[in-house]
Amino acid sequence: MELALEQARASFDLDEVPIGAVLVRDGVVLARAHNLVRQRKEPTAHAEMLAIQAAARATGEMRLVGSTVYTTVEPCFMCAGALVHARVARVVWAVRDPKFGGCKSLGEVLTHPDSNHKIQITEGVGAETSRALLRSFFKTKRSTAR
Repeated sequence: MELALEQARASFDLDEVPIGAVLVRDGVVLARAHNLVRQRKEPTAHAEMLAIQAAARATGEMRLVGSTVYTTVEPCFMCAGALVHARVARVVWAVRDPKFGGCKSLGEVLTHPDSNHKIQITEGVGAETSRALLRSFFKTKRSTAR
């Protein structure tokens, strides 16, 4: 999770929502990514999406079977769907996203009983650090919006 938090800090430094993701398989980091939505002006440039894409390119595989994704915030519906399609085995996240989270907060894409692939989830890892980054980012946004 520390690697994902490093990526979140990189997002913060770029004035992006501070979310980072790392994709690991068999103890090997296949990809690291952070949000680039604002930089790319691309609504799908979420950390998880970018990590999945990079890992698929690195391995030459469209399915990332046996992999774990560490992300600093609960994945949204889009990212959760991509994680299911990629056949990721496990997702570990720091904090829930009550407004967009598609894994526990607003839906259960990763574990839906009708899905053909279910993903193991672990939450709360690195929560304090992730929460502090998010609060700092949005506090800055609120103060400059005035």
